Amino acid sequence: MPDTVLYTAEAVSTGDGRNGHVTSSDQRINTDLAMPPEMGGTGSGSNPEQLFAAGYAACFHGALRLVAGRQHTPLHDSTVTAQVGIGPEGEAFGLVVTLVIHVPGLDQEKVRELAEAAHQVCPYSRATTGNISVELRVL
Repeated sequence: MPDTVLYTAEAVSTGDGRNGHVTSSDQRINTDLAMPPEMGGTGSGSNPEQLFAAGYAACFHGALRLVAGRQHTPLHDSTVTAQVGIGPEGEAFGLVVTLVIHVPGLDQEKVRELAEAAHQVCPYSRATTGNISVELRVL
């Protein structure tokens, strides 16, 4: 748990959960949700896995830039893509994540080193450790 909470995000789900609606307290997120066709839904709205992927990609990218900055390593045109999968896990459902890290012009071994360090400081990575499989894939 953090020593001090600097910010708290808040969102409300209404309707039918995965086929409902989510709204953040500041209204920046205000979207309908729909299960993807692969899970028997219409796919006519976003879904929790897409929202989680967006948050994880942004958070991990920030952590990557933080550790690179601490090492005085510039990251030009870097990208982080989060792929979040969902599927049955016994009686429940589980998630699996692949983070695809791309830093053009930087040696792959250095990118891997930075990605491993970012994985230790990223709040999403720290929250998922021991809970879901997270693969770091360096391009």
